[in-house]
Amino acid sequence: MYKSIALLKCKPELTREDFIAYYENNHVPLIRRLLPGICGYRRNFIEPEGAFVSAGAAARDFDVITEIWFADRAAYEAAMARHAQPEVAAAIAADEENFLDRSKTRMFVVDERISTFS
Repeated sequence: MYKSIALLKCKPELTREDFIAYYENNHVPLIRRLLPGICGYRRNFIEPEGAFVSAGAAARDFDVITEIWFADRAAYEAAMARHAQPEVAAAIAADEENFLDRSKTRMFVVDERISTFS
């Protein structure tokens, strides 16, 4: 598996509930339709209560940690090539303008390691 993670920030005028509803009901179906090869797509919405923050730590500038899995690097690269097509990029950007502060978006490819416990 090949995995990417995005840290995404809600537009300040949206409530948490509206942000989640838009992401789940509009953006997720759009991404699933436009980008090939996604095998898994997880959204981890930050709970505002109960977070642990070290003294002096930078303020959190994201509201959701999105994880997207692809079968392999070739599938990821195919999806990114499709994302780079002008009409696809424009459709995704236009939709993101409805619910994300795009100036805060960060995306990474990660080397995931999993520990299992018995």
